[in-house]
Amino acid sequence: MYEILIKGDFSSAHNLRGYKGKCEALHGHSWKVEARFEKESLNNIGISVDFVILKARLKDILKKLDHAYLNKLDVFKKQNPSAENIARIIYQKLKDSVREKGLILKSVSVWESESSCATYYE
Repeated sequence: MYEILIKGDFSSAHNLRGYKGKCEALHGHSWKVEARFEKESLNNIGISVDFVILKARLKDILKKLDHAYLNKLDVFKKQNPSAENIARIIYQKLKDSVREKGLILKSVSVWESESSCATYYE
């Protein structure tokens, strides 16, 4: 079994509705995203998948979040744009886009700071 890891990033603003503390106020993050995949076999040239393809798919997802006020996006109208929910949303969008490559998406981790991360997996 092989594990593949790609990284991406985006910057955005958000606030956490119903949170009692400073995160209730509008603030921003430079988010870091890690996506982990697995695959059982390699192709005839010895790779599981071209990193360029995976990075492009992640970038397409992240560009919709980049420099946005996340609370205003349809997906976050009823749920908070927490690191946990952002990780789940990215996971769901990315999972569907890699199936045809024979990859299994293991997890998506979203870092809101160097010391704080949330990971989603199924």
